[in-house]
Amino acid sequence: MTYEQVKILKPEDFKRLCGVRPETFNQMLKIVRTQKETKQKTGRPAKLSMEDQLLMTLEYWREYRTYFHIGQSWGVNESTAYRIIRKIEDTLVKSRTFTLPGKKNLASSNYQLEVVVVDVTESPIERPKKNRKTSTVVKRNSIR
Repeated sequence: MTYEQVKILKPEDFKRLCGVRPETFNQMLKIVRTQKETKQKTGRPAKLSMEDQLLMTLEYWREYRTYFHIGQSWGVNESTAYRIIRKIEDTLVKSRTFTLPGKKNLASSNYQLEVVVVDVTESPIERPKKNRKTSTVVKRNSIR
């Protein structure tokens, strides 16, 4: 679903689909565009517009789909989807516009928190490998 299809949605539906309000999306887009203007781009022009690239990144954050699936739905290669998402993430992080307040601001009594972000990504658990020596006791004929 391209940005041209998404921009006609009501603000409630836009937020439901992308995870951010249209105003926040426009702020993010402005930051990404200014970063693009500062760098001189050479080579082949991008297949996706800046709006679509930002929308792809928000889709990745919202749904946690694999790069392969996102690439297939946007018509780009898996490595291209990875590269685009990393570029947009790095640009938004470097701008420091969308950061959470520090510990001191949260600890002060007059500061009221508006948004809570919870990281619910899965992480593998290291478990000991089972092998025959450690899991079963073997009877030996020579010992009585």
